[in-house]
Formats: sequence, C-alpha cells, structure tokens
Amino acid sequence: MKQTFLLLAWLLSTSVGWAQERSGKTGDPREAVKRLQAGLASTAEHMDSAALERDVYRLFGREKLQQGKAGVRVEGTTAVWGIIHREPARVVRANGTLVGEMIPIGQTGLQALAMELPNMTELNYRIEAGSVTHVAGVLRVETVEYPAESNAKPDTPKGRLEKFLFENSQVFPGTLRTVTVYVPAQYQAGQEAALMVWQDGTRHADPVGSLRVPVVLDNLIHSGAMPVTIGVFIDPGRSPKQKEGDKAFNRSKEYDSLGPDYARFLLEEILPEVEKRYALKFRTDPASRAIAGGSSGGICAFTAAWERPDQFGKVLSWVGSFVDLRGGHVYPSLVRLSEPKPVRVYLMDGTNDLDNAAGNWPLANRQMEAALNYSGWDYRMDWTECFHGSKGMITRLPEALRWLWRP
Repeated sequence: MKQTFLLLAWLLSTSVGWAQERSGKTGDPREAVKRLQAGLASTAEHMDSAALERDVYRLFGREKLQQGKAGVRVEGTTAVWGIIHREPARVVRANGTLVGEMIPIGQTGLQALAMELPNMTELNYRIEAGSVTHVAGVLRVETVEYPAESNAKPDTPKGRLEKFLFENSQVFPGTLRTVTVYVPAQYQAGQEAALMVWQDGTRHADPVGSLRVPVVLDNLIHSGAMPVTIGVFIDPGRSPKQKEGDKAFNRSKEYDSLGPDYARFLLEEILPEVEKRYALKFRTDPASRAIAGGSSGGICAFTAAWERPDQFGKVLSWVGSFVDLRGGHVYPSLVRLSEPKPVRVYLMDGTNDLDNAAGNWPLANRQMEAALNYSGWDYRMDWTECFHGSKGMITRLPEALRWLWRP
C-alpha cells in the first residue's frame, strides 16, 4: 500500500511539473531570471543550453514562443526578452538605437537577452528579427523595499476583515460595489473608534496586496502610532452587468468629479450601513476621521474633506489626479482663494508620474503643494521617482500614517 502511494505521488508530481513547464509556470521566476542572466553571459562553449532553454520556457511558455510570439519580463531590475526565430534577433529602442543583440540558445532558433536596467527606468522597446518587428511595448523597472511595518509580525494582534455588497445607492443609482471593513483586534464592542476610508477598496484591503494596508494598520495600532481605527475600503461603482474586478464604469464620475456627491454617499449611505451591519461606532470629531486614495482616488479623498471638513479632518493622497479629468485642475486656485480648512493633508507624487492630455501629474501636485503652503494648511508633500500607481506609496505608507495621525 505504501509503495502504491509513493508511486502515485511521484506520478502526480511528475505530471504537474511537465504541465507547468509547458505553460511556463514552474519554479521561482526570480531564480530563473538570475540563472538565465548568468548563463547568457557565459561563452558559447561553456553555455548549458538545455538548462537555459528550460528557464526561457518557464518564463515565457514553450507553446507561446513556438507560435512565433516574443516575450518580455521584468524581475527586480532585470529585463529579459525571448523569441524563437531562424534569423538573428535584437532589442531596440523606439528611436531605433540598439539595446542588445539576442543570444542564440541551442539549435532551435531560441534566443534571449537579459539586461540589468537602472531602477525607475521606462523603456520603449521592440524585438526585431530580420526586418520584421515581432513585439513592441513599454517596460518599467520600479522596484521598492517594504518597510518593517508592512510585514506581519507574530506578536502583533491581527484585525479581521468583513466584506459585503452594497447595491442600493441613491446618490449613484444603478451601481453596486464591494465594501471591505477592517476591524482592529483592539476594538471593543460599544466603544467609538477612529475611522479611515479608502478608495479602490478591494485592492488596498488585501493583506498580501501591493500596499498591505491591513498589515500596516495592525502594526501601527499595536505600537500606539495610530488610535484604534476601523478601515472602510470601498470599491468604485460598477454596473450590475460587470463582475467584481472589472474596471468599474462609474469610477471617474465618482472620484474625479468635484462637488458634494461622494461625501454625501459616504455619510448618508456607506458609513451608516457599516455601523449597523457590524455593530460598530465611529467617532464623530473630524480629527478622528481620515480618507485616503491614489490617483483619482486621491483627488476624491481631498474633495470629500474639502466639501465636508466637519466630517473628514485628514487626507492621504498619492499620485493624486489634480488635473483636468473632470475639473480637478482648479483646486490650487480654490485653495489659494479660500481660508485654510481644518484638514491635515499628506500628498505623495513621483517625478515619473503621468503627462498626457488631461495634464501633467507632477506639475499639478507641485501646484497643490505650493497652494497649500501659501494658504497655511497643515500639510506634507513627499516626492519620489515613482511612476503612476501605488508602488511609490509602499515605502512611505507607515510614515505617512504616523504623520497623519500624530497628536
């Protein structure tokens, strides 16, 4: 019986490994990239072609390459390109200058190139073989280190996550959305707690997602850097025909629009529903209520506090879209022409952020920074080299929350 079990286990592991190699999903891709980079740097007579073939197929998939498709992958600060073609292939920039000649592996036409690139690099590339372009695109090298507070610690109490579907909005009719609620381990029933609302909720409520917000909250609440704070993570509205995870059709309307609608949606619909559903109580003083988001979610957070400073006294915005998507470019002027509001604002942006027809994100955030400074707001602006997205916020989130929730 034992021998039969061992035989079945061996057959299962062998078949799984074979299937993974065919699909390109076996092994740690970071290790495959390291081996490939070292192997391609060796001389032809010392090259282990069989091992390099396996790593290229693991990264890109054997069938995909055999169908004539080229691939690119970035792991850390290493970019790898692969192709099967009978003619020598090369990687070139969009302007035609050479990035590197691809190196043949074995006798099947398989070729690859692995290169270290500077961090915070954006490269417009194409793979050419003969006179034909087989793939073109843009790759970004943007690698960051997680701070200590972004890692789960065995001695830190962990909050729980609850989730529900909200589908009866009167402010944004015809929408439904997932709402995730973080309840810290230290919360005691019947007591009031601080509140922090997060836009694009599902993404940020994931303990193993890019920002690991619940892990950061666990650690900061446990250390006393934050009060006992309930997190309400709200997705933008999607239509009933859309599945969870689809690009929400109502996101721009909700997030980029100026005016009181989103704050009213929170105060009249979402927050009362969360309190009732989970028997929670939020503190009512604005200094105990924060709102956060990135990109369009960042300007949305500012708009909610701008409209209702009596309800939201803290704003966390990264790569905020203070540009002309739906009129948000006017905020620097509005801030300059108004008395400072009793709102604490943390902004973060990167010098590699977007520049398109709606505006220049770094310039727009510079304008916000200058306007808040001119008008005497309680604010902080941190600059990085990040691109548009949440990676720049990864390294700064614990410090941003400590600053935002300081006494």
